[in-house]
This record gives sequence, structure tokens and C-alpha cells, in this order.
Amino acid sequence: MKAFLLAAGEGRRLRPMTETVPKCLVPIRGKPLLAIWLDLLERHGVEGVLINLHYLAARVVEFLESYQTAVRVETVHERRLVGSAGTVLANRKFVSGENDFLILYADNLTDVDLGAMTRFHRLHQSLLTLGVSRTDRPREKGIVVADADGKVIDFEEKPTNPRSDLANAGIYVASRDIFAALEQAGHENDVLDFGYHVLPRVVSRTYAYVMEDFLLDIGTPESYERAQRDWREP
Repeated sequence: MKAFLLAAGEGRRLRPMTETVPKCLVPIRGKPLLAIWLDLLERHGVEGVLINLHYLAARVVEFLESYQTAVRVETVHERRLVGSAGTVLANRKFVSGENDFLILYADNLTDVDLGAMTRFHRLHQSLLTLGVSRTDRPREKGIVVADADGKVIDFEEKPTNPRSDLANAGIYVASRDIFAALEQAGHENDVLDFGYHVLPRVVSRTYAYVMEDFLLDIGTPESYERAQRDWREP
């Protein structure tokens, strides 16, 4: 199995730390976040990963050249950001021949069981399976409404009146047919985003996998401090 690991973010809310360190390399209890991701992928048998780079890309390449992993790593440098779905669409050849693949947001800190999530995805023959977790701040998240079997009924990015507390975790398993949906989705200024442009269009063919694993978006100083306190290496 292969994975896209989206790691191009600047981490503006984590400044001044991210003025010199790319967000994907910020240390979690002394270990770069990207190293935690590569170890997770290796544990779950992922054979290859494509990582998109943008901000401080040379620093990330330098790290990857020195980090030992059984996962085959490829990188693509985006001089202009094209959005989460735009990256996947532009690099579809990377997963040529794969029936399904992972799409992962690298600013998450997690020990999610990728194998269990993939088995759920295949059992339901879903176009796209969303990892979701419960949140106490639904107005700040992409919110998923799902039935008892996990079939997604509705999705809304940062809703004014949330109908659920299940938040999109930025961890997906996609079937190869997703590319047709990406090609048909609208975009803004050549930026194609899963949350705004894709997920609302594919709701009827999407399932939600409720994650009970550790999950933390480290995008703010508060969540970064929590990561240092609560994270335990698997």
C-alpha cells in the first residue's frame, strides 16, 4: 500500500518556532513529527510514501536523507500550493496500479491503526473513508454526520450550527475512483481542497471511521504544548 503525506504547511500559528523549522519537523518529546509518521507507516506495512514540500523544503529533504526507514520515500516540491486534493490529483501516477491508498495530513500527531481503518474501508467498498474523531469545538472543524453503519450523510466545513461532534481528522483511505471525483470538483484559483471542494460532492459514497486512537492537530501553541505532555511513543 502507498500513502500521500501532506507536509507543505508553514505552521504560521507556531511561530517563531516555525520561522526556522518546518512544521512537519517540529519535535514531539525530542522526535521530529515526520519521523513519527514514517515509523507509523512502517509499522503498518506501507511500502511507499509521497511527501509534498513547500516551506523550508530543503530542511525536510536534508532530514529525509539522514533518516533510516523501510518505507520508500518520494518528494515533490510545490513552488505554489495547490491544495490537499490538488496535490493528490497532480501526483496520481504515484499510486498507479493501487486499488486504494492513504491520504494523511502531516500536521496530525497520531498512533491510528491504519490497518484497521483500511480493512473498514475495504469492507464497505467506500470511495473514500474519513477518519473522524469527537471534538468539543465543532464550529472550528469539518463536521461529519454519519448513520449507525458509518455511512456519511452530510459534511460541512466549519458549520455555524453543527449537527454532530464528529470531526474530519485529515486521515483518509481512498479508492482509485476518487480521481474522477477530483477531476470533476470545482476549485478556487487553481487550489483544490478536500474539505471545501471534494467532500461535499462525494458524501453519498463516503464512510466515516471513528478513531479511538490518540489524535492531536499540533497547529497551535496550546496543542503543541499538550503534545509534549500527553504523547507516548507506541
